[in-house]
Amino acid sequence: MSGGTVVGALVQAQRIDSLVMEAPAPYWPPRQLPRPLPGFVNRTRERATLRQLAEAAAGQGVRTVVVTGLGGVGKTQLIAHCFRSDLDALFPDGQLYVDLADVRRDGAVDVAGVLGDWLHAFGVPYAHQPAGLGARADLFRTVTTGRRVLVVVDNVRQAPEVRALTPGDGLQVATSRTMLPALRMDGAVQLVVDPLDEREAIGIVRGWPVAQGEEPAAAELVRRCGGVPLALRAVGEWLVRRPQLGLDDAVRSLAPGSAGPWGPAEGTDGTASADEGTVDVMEQVFDSVLRQLPDHTRALYRFLGALPGTTFPAALPRAAGLPRADDALGDLLTSHLVVPAGPERDGATPAGPPHRFRMHDLARAHAAAEAAALPEEAARSLLRTVTDFYTEAASHADRALGSRFRLQAAPTRSLTELGFPEGAFSGKGQALDWLDAERGNFLAVLRAASRDGLHDAVWRLCESLWPLFHNRARHADSLEAHPLGIEAARWENRPDAEIRMRNQLARAHRALGDLDRAAAELSAGEPLLELTEDARLRGMLWETGGLVALGQGRPADARALFTSSLAANTECGDRHGMVVQNYHLADAVRACGDHGEARRLLDGALRLARETGDVSMIPRLTLMTARVHADAGAVEQALVAATDAVEQANGQRLLAKVREGLELLKELAGRSGDTALAESCERRLAELRGPGDRGGGA
Repeated sequence: MSGGTVVGALVQAQRIDSLVMEAPAPYWPPRQLPRPLPGFVNRTRERATLRQLAEAAAGQGVRTVVVTGLGGVGKTQLIAHCFRSDLDALFPDGQLYVDLADVRRDGAVDVAGVLGDWLHAFGVPYAHQPAGLGARADLFRTVTTGRRVLVVVDNVRQAPEVRALTPGDGLQVATSRTMLPALRMDGAVQLVVDPLDEREAIGIVRGWPVAQGEEPAAAELVRRCGGVPLALRAVGEWLVRRPQLGLDDAVRSLAPGSAGPWGPAEGTDGTASADEGTVDVMEQVFDSVLRQLPDHTRALYRFLGALPGTTFPAALPRAAGLPRADDALGDLLTSHLVVPAGPERDGATPAGPPHRFRMHDLARAHAAAEAAALPEEAARSLLRTVTDFYTEAASHADRALGSRFRLQAAPTRSLTELGFPEGAFSGKGQALDWLDAERGNFLAVLRAASRDGLHDAVWRLCESLWPLFHNRARHADSLEAHPLGIEAARWENRPDAEIRMRNQLARAHRALGDLDRAAAELSAGEPLLELTEDARLRGMLWETGGLVALGQGRPADARALFTSSLAANTECGDRHGMVVQNYHLADAVRACGDHGEARRLLDGALRLARETGDVSMIPRLTLMTARVHADAGAVEQALVAATDAVEQANGQRLLAKVREGLELLKELAGRSGDTALAESCERRLAELRGPGDRGGGA
C-alpha cells in the first residue's frame, strides 16, 4: 500500500494506491414519539396500565395494546407523556411512531411505505429493502427481534393496518376511535381513554396563565367542552391572547345563542358518550375560536381545509399569495389547530427544506366544512394554485438531484418565489428527503388534479417524481401515479409524455419482479414512437426493454435492444447516455459469454466517462469489468478491478457500489482461498450494514 488514510477495516487485494475508508456514520436508535405538551393531567389509571404492559413487554416477546377513545380526548398525548416521561428507559433500542392519518389515501394505508421508513431508521438502506409488504414485514420482525423497541401506530381504523407493523419483540401501541375487536381476538389488550371528569378538567383550566373566575365558570367551561382536552386547549389559547379576559368571558363568548344548550344532552354527566357528540362540541369550539381570529388567519384556515393532502409545507401558503401567511400560520399553531408534522414534532430542525405541518384531524374536518362553502370557481382556482406549487417545487427538487433527460421545461418561478428559504434543496439529500416527506400529498394532488382536468400538471408532476420512486423504492406510489400520468398525457395529446409515463411505470413493475407487466407497458408505448421524432425516447424504451429481457433470461434480445438504444443516444449526441448504454450492452454481452467484446465495450465507455467527467459511472463500469474478468476465470485481474471499484465508489460515497464491490471481493477471495481477505470483506460489509441491519432479506 503506497499511501492512504484508513479508519476501520482495511481490504487489500494485491495493491492499493490511495484509499480512504471512513468509519460508518454514527447510529442513534430512533426516538420518534411526539413531544409531550404542557398542561397534561395525570391520568393515573391509564398510565399504571401502560406501565404494567410496558414492563412485561420489555422482558421478552411482543405485546399489543389498543388505546381507544373519542377524537381529541388525548390518546396520543397520554402515550407521549407516559413513554417519554416515565418509561423511556424501558425501550432503549428504538421508539417508532407513525400517524396513519398522514399516509392514508382514499381510505387505504401504504403499510409497506411505513415499514420502509422504519427499516431505514434502523439502518437498513432503502436500496437494500425488499419491495413487497410481506417481505418488509418479515425483515422488520427480524431487525427488531431481541431488541427492546416501542412501536406506536396512531389513528388506526382497521386491524390489518397494525398487524404488519408488529415488531419481533417489544411493545406495540395502537390508537383508534373504535374498539378494533379483531385485534382483541389476536390477544391485544384494550385501554379506553374517557373524557376528563370535572375535577381533572378543572385542574387543567386552573393551570392556565389567564385571569381566573368563580368555580362555577370553570365547571361550566369544562361542561361545554365535554371534558375533551383538545377543546379545552383551544379555548385556553384563545384566552391567553386576550389577557384582559377571564373564564366568565370565555363562557359568554362560547354561548350557543338560539341554538340551544351547548354540549351533551340534558341529563348526562357532562361527558360525551359518542364520537358524534364530541364532534358537535368541537365544531362549536372551533366556530367560536375562528370568529375571534383575524381575517388573514381565517383565510389560511379555509385554504388548509381545501387541501387534497393531510400535511403541508410552510412554503405553500406563501406561494399561494395568502395575506400575512406566516402570521396566520403562527396564529393557528398558537391555537393548536395546526401542529408540526415530521421531524419537527420532536423539536428537530432539519436544515434546508422548510418545516411541515398538519391540522388536527377534527380541526381539519371543521376547516373542510368551511372550505366547502367556497364558490365553485374559487375552489377550482385554489386547487390550481396548490397543483402549480407542487408541480414546480417537485421540478426544482428533481433538477437538484442531477441532470437527466426531461420533457418539461424548467419551472418559471424560483424556489424563493415559491416560498422556500435560501439554500433549500442545496444540501446532500435534501431534495430527495423533501420529495419523500411530501409523497402522500403528491399522490393526493395527482388524484385531485386528474379529477379536475389539470392534465398538463399531472404528467409533469409524475415525470419529476421519478427520482423519488426510483431511488427510495416507492414502487407502490409509482403504480398509483403513472396510470394517472398516462391518462393525462393522452388528454394533452402528448405521445412523448405518454411514452415517458409508460417507461417509468415499466421500471416500477420490473423492480417489483413483474416482468410481464413491464413488457406490456413497453409494448403499449412502442407504437407512439412513430408520433415523435425524439430519438431519446426510442433509446429510453429500448433500454428498459433490454433490462426486462435480461431479467427474463434473454441476453441475446437484451443485447439487440441495448445496441439500438446506444445508436439512438449516439444520434442525439447524448454522451452520458452513450456511457450508460455501453455499460448495459457490456452486461448483456457478458451474459452471452462474449467476454472479450464485453471488455472492449467497457474500456471504451471508461475512456468516454473520463473524458466527459461522468465520474458516477466510473465505479459501475469498473465493477462490471471485474465481473467480466471473474466470469472468464481471470481471478487475479478481477481482484484488481474490484479493488479499484471499491476505492472509486468509496471516494464518491456510493455505498451501494461499495457493498457490491466488497461482496464480489469476498466471492473472489473464496475462489482463491484467501480467507483473510474474505474475513476483511465480511467485517467491512457488517460495518456498512449498520447496527440495525442484520442482513436477512436486505
